[in-house]
Amino acid sequence: MVLNKDTAQKTAELLLQINAIKLQPQNPFTWASGWKSPIYCDNRITLSYPTIRNYIRENLAKQIESLYGKPDVIAGVATGAIGIGMLVADYMNLPFCYVRPEAKSHGRKNQIEGLLEENQNVVVVEDLISTGGSSLKAVEALRDAKANVKGMVAIFSYGFPISQENFKASGVTLHTLSNYENLLKQAEKSHYITTEEAGILAKWRKNPSEWG
Repeated sequence: MVLNKDTAQKTAELLLQINAIKLQPQNPFTWASGWKSPIYCDNRITLSYPTIRNYIRENLAKQIESLYGKPDVIAGVATGAIGIGMLVADYMNLPFCYVRPEAKSHGRKNQIEGLLEENQNVVVVEDLISTGGSSLKAVEALRDAKANVKGMVAIFSYGFPISQENFKASGVTLHTLSNYENLLKQAEKSHYITTEEAGILAKWRKNPSEWG
């Protein structure tokens, strides 16, 4: 769910400008899952653009405060959201930790890096939501550590039905700066894609595993 339409479209425009999101309906990408996709998103590129990363940092922080007040800790999901999560925590003057996909096999064998105490209120920061699987594994690890996970914020979501089902089943609220619907509107408005290409992209989102 996006909270602000103007922010959603501005975020989409910025991601398109720096090629953090690429749209290639005529020359699709192949994801690691094997899916053919007319879109590729790498929001880590935003970290290389100070003005854009500051915009994202400030708007994620505003979302967190408006939704949850000021939590005790900001948690980033490794590896994609470590950078932006740290920036948000710094902006809010809050402690930061990050969550690995699984515990290390050596040393202290941590899955959560950084100081996290039991019963602390935590908001999770993500860069991108696809199915939600890896994001929700991070939530599970935080809950296992007896943290109180208030919710999750992210830069962008594809809005797949499976991700919505997964978040609902896990009892986790998700809000994003932008999403797929706003991206397509902004991309067509700014002439990154044609109306025909927008139709192809909309069809992909309905059944991505079978598309192409």
